[in-house]
Amino acid sequence: MTKGIIDLQPERLGQALAARGLTKGQLASLVGVAASTITKWCKGDQSPEASTFDRLASILNVQPEWLTRPMLPPVSLPLFRSNASALKAARSKLEARTGWTQEIALLLSDYVDFPKLRLPTRDFQRPEQISDADIEEAAEECRTLWQLGRGPIQNLTLAAESAGILIVREETEISAIEGLSSWSSILARPIVLLSADKSNGFRSRFDLAHEIGHLVLHKHIPRSEDLDRYNQMEKQAHRFAGALLLPAETFAREVRVPTNLDNLLILKQRWGTSVAAMMMRLHALGLLGDEQKLVLFKRRSARWGSKSEPGDEKWDPEIPRLLRRTIELLVNEGILPSEGLPRLLGFSEKDIERLCSLRENYFTAPAEVVELATLRSAKISNTESLKVARTPGAVISFLNMKNSRH
Repeated sequence: MTKGIIDLQPERLGQALAARGLTKGQLASLVGVAASTITKWCKGDQSPEASTFDRLASILNVQPEWLTRPMLPPVSLPLFRSNASALKAARSKLEARTGWTQEIALLLSDYVDFPKLRLPTRDFQRPEQISDADIEEAAEECRTLWQLGRGPIQNLTLAAESAGILIVREETEISAIEGLSSWSSILARPIVLLSADKSNGFRSRFDLAHEIGHLVLHKHIPRSEDLDRYNQMEKQAHRFAGALLLPAETFAREVRVPTNLDNLLILKQRWGTSVAAMMMRLHALGLLGDEQKLVLFKRRSARWGSKSEPGDEKWDPEIPRLLRRTIELLVNEGILPSEGLPRLLGFSEKDIERLCSLRENYFTAPAEVVELATLRSAKISNTESLKVARTPGAVISFLNMKNSRH
């Protein structure tokens, strides 16, 4: 084995290649070396010289030092729809991005305590063990743990993050994969990555609920290439999503039976789910027969098409806040300087902005300052302060600084 000046970690290079969607041949062309040289770097048989190493890091848009860090344990293998070779690069890219999210969260956890994980626990080993009743019960338990009641969920992303789930929503440019979920053993919590390519708030909420279903129902089920097993697990996650967003008793009470598209369109904005999702839920509850469901879907397609519905634009996609607020907290409290974060985390400014839902140019352009009206006297008694703090609208941060870092 020949060794260069810098001790490159081969696994790091492979992960960066996947995250950037680059082949070894493409990277070789950009760096100006032979493709066989990249292969040797990835195998650990050879390391680049210092000047080449710096160029390599610049092209991959990561901090040079990041390429020398020991690799973290990988997240669990997500559940994907297809194992077709055409999607291999896409799957690898999203797995790498999820791994980067794990790494960012781990470094930030040195300074803050993330919310405690609260998810129903199930020990199913095979999808055949899971009944419809099991799914309904798990979704109901999830609502209870998260104190959501039995009505519409105003913000599912906030509820999931408050329950300890890390969520990323970014444009992936991969239309075939709308979301994925993995477990991080080192963080002892799950990570959900949602595609932001289709700016549809209703669809994104359902995608998140679907991934939560996988986390609850399928955590202990080994991943398989069997298409029938995959389809069964997808149906189970779909049923969980419907049960979580549209609880049987309360939702069914609000639906006029027999129903029609106009009635469901009225309920769409209240419950935050598409008409299509409500039709599937009514069918799952036995309130819509097979023939009735088919007729309604045909009418829906004839009136609106299959990809959109009226009112889609009235519900903005829910934006993750946990990682963003963590970074803002550390910067605002003077614990970490914003200009030093990319170096600490090892990633580019753009990657951190996207994975942590930070505003664009967070690290290079100051936030716009808005002057708000203030009271002539800012004095307020302790008693009055206490009353304000106890009002239902008071906001309490769910992140606590670790005492050792004060």
